[in-house]
Amino acid sequence: GTIRLDGRALAERARNEIAYLPEERGLYRRSKTIETLAYYGELKGLSARAARDSAMALLERVELRDWALKPVQALSKGMQQKVQLCTALIGEPRLLILDEPFSGLDPLNIQMFEEMLAERRAAGSTVLLSTHQMNKVEEQCDRALMINRGHMVLYGAVRDIRRQYSDHAVTLRTTSRLDSVPGVRSIATTNGEATLTLEASTTPQDVLRALLDRGVEVESFSLSSLPLEDIFVKVVREGLGMDHGQSGPP
Repeated sequence: GTIRLDGRALAERARNEIAYLPEERGLYRRSKTIETLAYYGELKGLSARAARDSAMALLERVELRDWALKPVQALSKGMQQKVQLCTALIGEPRLLILDEPFSGLDPLNIQMFEEMLAERRAAGSTVLLSTHQMNKVEEQCDRALMINRGHMVLYGAVRDIRRQYSDHAVTLRTTSRLDSVPGVRSIATTNGEATLTLEASTTPQDVLRALLDRGVEVESFSLSSLPLEDIFVKVVREGLGMDHGQSGPP
């Protein structure tokens, strides 16, 4: 059979299912807050009534209901960022492209929006997050892509990246004194936690067994992994990334 592609229909569908949040705010400062948000809802295909209802529901969710009839310019920077995020969420798009979405938000509001994004993900939406906050990547993302000077240096599941590029080490919390442990190359203690770097042939199970045989009281024991930020620096400086060091050190 013949397949006919309607360009206008495809464009309309994309408009309704994709949301983009730029890093710089793009709100109409003299318009009322609810009118601004409802306008973005109508751009995504909602009727005027549905857009206004959805706008009010979102404003109530982000604790801005009392500011609905105030002009955007009357809101603080943090409040405006909350409205900006709502412009991306209104209409329940299937794909959200967010550039530094948490800029200007306090920890409580960051947590609130993280919960809202988690709800969208649970509903089947895909969230593409562009950020320099590596801790947010670790907390929120399933996969990560890291770019340095236009070169892709890392890509994959966050858990796999941390496992692949972290040192061969374990983290231990204990009240016992640690002098030396068989199979351990070095021991570094910080804030009551000891990081034991292992010899290549030593397994974490070997170390745990040796500690218990020596009567060491083990409060916690886990594989040590570097934060993504440290991994990124390590990979770029040592040329270990997918670009084979072409992008050079930061």
